[in-house]
Amino acid sequence: MNFQDLKKIEAADFYLDVAFRRATAAANELRQRAKGSDRLAKSKKLETAKLEVIRSVLSEHLQAILTSFPSIDRLDPFYNELIKLTLDYSDLKKSLGAVKWAVDKVSELSKSYMHKINRTNDFGVMNRLRREYYGRVSSVLKQIKTNLNYLEEARKTMKGYPAVKTSMFTVCLFGFPNAGKSTLLSKLTTATPEIKAYAFTTKKLNLGYIREPGISVQIIDTPGTLNRVDKMNYIEMQAYLALKYLADLVIYVFDPRLETPLDEQEKLLSKLKKTGKEILLYMSKTDIADRKIIEEIKDKYPDIKDIETIRKELIIKSKA
Repeated sequence: MNFQDLKKIEAADFYLDVAFRRATAAANELRQRAKGSDRLAKSKKLETAKLEVIRSVLSEHLQAILTSFPSIDRLDPFYNELIKLTLDYSDLKKSLGAVKWAVDKVSELSKSYMHKINRTNDFGVMNRLRREYYGRVSSVLKQIKTNLNYLEEARKTMKGYPAVKTSMFTVCLFGFPNAGKSTLLSKLTTATPEIKAYAFTTKKLNLGYIREPGISVQIIDTPGTLNRVDKMNYIEMQAYLALKYLADLVIYVFDPRLETPLDEQEKLLSKLKKTGKEILLYMSKTDIADRKIIEEIKDKYPDIKDIETIRKELIIKSKA
């Protein structure tokens, strides 16, 4: 899912200005073409044309908002829960509902006032009906002003969501900061070097892919140490959701330099094991770490694998 293409949502006055300007332009063009025709018929045609243009323009813009936002309840659980954690779910649904109401209300008013204009033969009444229509349509848009503002703020938040492929075989990399996860990601995905960074405050969630004929593996560098959910920051919550909903397999990265003490690294591994996910073990930075510590970790965790072995296993498991 990619939220990068969500279009900017303007203020209510913007849409009204566009609609009214286009209505005036359309009427002017029609007036030039209708020179010499019956005055009453011409006036009715001009006034109803304005109303139809306003209805069409507002419907087009507001419907585009509804179309651009995904159907929240039909989203993959990863995105559904991400929205609920980062936005006010109730306000989002309420705001989208308000925009839908405005589309229907403008259409209803347009139909009603065009009917009234066509029924009268009084030029003064026509002018009054047009002004009344403009006022009522303006009132409808003003009523959803706060909803449009909220949807724009929601759009900005959603544009920051990672474009994960929820149906692809997915691997999550876990380990402490600076453990070497990003380096592992780049080495595992050299078949098609497609590494993307999505900024979350001062950190990044990195995505990479292994792509070969008939094979697609998504690898996610998931920062975080699986604190209690209520203690997690924004990026850690993303990591938690990726593990919960996306991960078919986890690669745990040990850092033998022990910038994070080994017992702390082992606690994180223990938390991961409780999820029931299959875990492969990898040790990074073996070219710069103390040889004795490297051997101690290998003795304790004989299942630690090298990059080539891990890559082969990922390809095999993705086909299963």
